Amino acid sequence: MADLVSRSNDLIAPVISWDNDIEIVGGNGSYVTSVDGVEYLDFACGIAVGNLGHQHPGVKAAVLAQIDKLWHAGGVFRYETLVGAAERLREITPDGIEKFFFMNSGAEAVEGAIKLARKTTGRQGIIVFRGGFHGRTMGSVSYTTSKAAYRQGYHPLVGSVFVTPFPHPYRWGMSQEAANELALNELRLTLKHEITPGEVACFLIEPLQGEGGYYPASREFLQAIRDIATEHNIKLVMDEVQTGFGRTGEWFTSQVYDVRPDILVMGKAIANGFPLSAVGASSALLDAWPPGSHGSTYGGNPIACAASIATVDGLRNVIPGVKERSEHAFARFREMQSRYSVIGDVRGLGLMIGIELVGKGRTPNPQAWNSVGAYARENNMFILNCGPDANVIRFIPPLNVAPEDLDKGIDILDAALGSYEGSTG
Repeated sequence: MADLVSRSNDLIAPVISWDNDIEIVGGNGSYVTSVDGVEYLDFACGIAVGNLGHQHPGVKAAVLAQIDKLWHAGGVFRYETLVGAAERLREITPDGIEKFFFMNSGAEAVEGAIKLARKTTGRQGIIVFRGGFHGRTMGSVSYTTSKAAYRQGYHPLVGSVFVTPFPHPYRWGMSQEAANELALNELRLTLKHEITPGEVACFLIEPLQGEGGYYPASREFLQAIRDIATEHNIKLVMDEVQTGFGRTGEWFTSQVYDVRPDILVMGKAIANGFPLSAVGASSALLDAWPPGSHGSTYGGNPIACAASIATVDGLRNVIPGVKERSEHAFARFREMQSRYSVIGDVRGLGLMIGIELVGKGRTPNPQAWNSVGAYARENNMFILNCGPDANVIRFIPPLNVAPEDLDKGIDILDAALGSYEGSTG
């Protein structure tokens, strides 16, 4: 029989891009095992999905127990795990988030949030922030501006979507305060010249941009957006698909900043690898969404909801340790920044850390990433990149990573950066 890569190339649409051609057959904790028996430190984390790592015993037990009861209901019958998952979400989400609608993926949840905002406000305008990633469906790609390539060939996109800057202080070469003011001024000009506030259904924003380069907003910027939204009765939709479930040090980044969303979008780590996402909002807002005006055949699958319940329960004792791991990682990366000129910026929150690799004059340096990523794989570690120039190391280990494994991963990156600088003189 042909090898897996050849079979895959023969059968799987090449529109799906793969980080590498290594075949894995299992995973445990912070590691995956290849078909050749090689263990790799997995700091790709399923693209920030496996916050509890692989084969978490609590999640595994919940899933196996649910398999013996019910696999699918499709909105025809009521069942316990759907309500149980919503009860867990109400316990951990920001104040004012009271009811939930479950779907399968982050992009679907974004779509649901936009439909909710438009339907309940009677307005159609959507304002998004440049550099945001909100999915790749025809609707959500209309809100995604992290890379133009995601939109290429799909125009015309969904209408009445307006793009305004998100503060990128390092890339703009200015302070956070100056970047905030520039971005807010541009938003005010959008509301003056392009769409009136009374036509805007919602602001859609990632509180820490993911694919766009791991840029965190500041509390001041998000609070200003909150104030503008409140003034004009615009719904503030926070896309926490990648930043949620402890990734940035609290259950949600909106809690880190103490800025309340009207609509919260959740996905990725919500069920530690099982396909599930959710939109949360106040009871008043979700009760105003007419029955039948949205739906999902597989959303809130009984097994995925069982996994979500166990994931939330498993994270309760893990999230308090994220701050210490984060401080340790940031300290090490900033020490490395003092030694390696290729590191232009270290930024992020919790264990969602971006390390921007640059050349002279802050020029994005994707070649450095290519070297670092290859070195990491050759030394049995998976790591991802992000940013429009593919030059930002995306550091997203499992939140329960052992301290020795956290240092092992950082040591590999240290050696990779040293190897790159050594090879370029």
